[in-house]
Amino acid sequence: MHELIDQSRAVRSGEELDDGRLRAYLGKTLDEDIGQLDIEQFPGGHSNLTYLIRWQLETGDMREYVLRRPPFGSKVARAHDMGREYRVLDKLSQAYPKAPRPLLFCQDHDVLGTDFYLMDRVRGVILRRDPPAGLSIDTTLATQLCRVLIDALVELHALDYQALGLGDLGKPAGYIERQVTGWTKRYSASQTDDVPAVDEVAAWLAEHMPARGIAALIHNDFKFDNVILDAHDLTRIVGILDWEMCTLGDPLMDLGTSLGYWVEAGDHPILRELRFGPTLLPGMMNRAQVAEYYAEKSDRDLSDMVFFTAFGLFKIAVVVQQIYYRYAKGLTKDRRFAQLNVAVQALCEQAREVISRDRISW
Repeated sequence: MHELIDQSRAVRSGEELDDGRLRAYLGKTLDEDIGQLDIEQFPGGHSNLTYLIRWQLETGDMREYVLRRPPFGSKVARAHDMGREYRVLDKLSQAYPKAPRPLLFCQDHDVLGTDFYLMDRVRGVILRRDPPAGLSIDTTLATQLCRVLIDALVELHALDYQALGLGDLGKPAGYIERQVTGWTKRYSASQTDDVPAVDEVAAWLAEHMPARGIAALIHNDFKFDNVILDAHDLTRIVGILDWEMCTLGDPLMDLGTSLGYWVEAGDHPILRELRFGPTLLPGMMNRAQVAEYYAEKSDRDLSDMVFFTAFGLFKIAVVVQQIYYRYAKGLTKDRRFAQLNVAVQALCEQAREVISRDRISW
């Protein structure tokens, strides 16, 4: 099963870390004699950068951690608040084993030029757009994986965030309005192309916000490639990653984002090409089935799900636009981002389709 475990690779050009300064800082902070420091990078992710950091002690013991830092050249500081993400994990991991345990948080910019934090590495399988080579997912397993994923989302939304010490993480009152307004402004600040569908969807969302006062701890980026599965039992989640947008808000905003990532066979070819998970595989639930299963397990009213799904697609489009902006301005050379402007249009066209058909699947 070792070959199925998510592996790190060589660091991408332009995203290297200063290993000398990092080694000195870790040695002093952790009070360890660090010889050679090995640094690799995990290939997934389009926002915060994730590195594998490891070294061997004189005793022969191996230290292995994951380092998270903001992307190079980002102009959206609040979207990459390392201290906030560290605090969430520090509180959450004590009562929620699926959240990785953080080890330290560094605000000394003399080390890496930015804030960063270190956390335990959680080993396991991550399902990206295609299953790892050698892994066969039949229709039965595919359906089970969908249920396990949604079960974990329901479980997260049921946590007592006050008891976890996260009652001040966000402001649930007015959350939906702030999200619609905020993401619309973020698009304007990072706009590069004229995409009428973006403006149309933003206007519709502003006019159709449901009046709700429900609050839960929400992940805000919950999808297959942010979930780590047990290599020996793929129906067991051992870790959930990328808590940078975790907050207190309406749980259906979280579900809507997950549905925005959920690509089906009839979707725009660009979305099928850029999918973030294996949801095209035979046996995977479709969006309507995912929503129905969530409603059954959570006992929540999903009558406003068209709004939440359209918003999820819109928010993902803005995130993609922010990433493309960095590429267009030469702030990153990552070639994965070169065609993301096309994805922005496809996502908002799909949101427009959801709105016009007044249902989340077609």
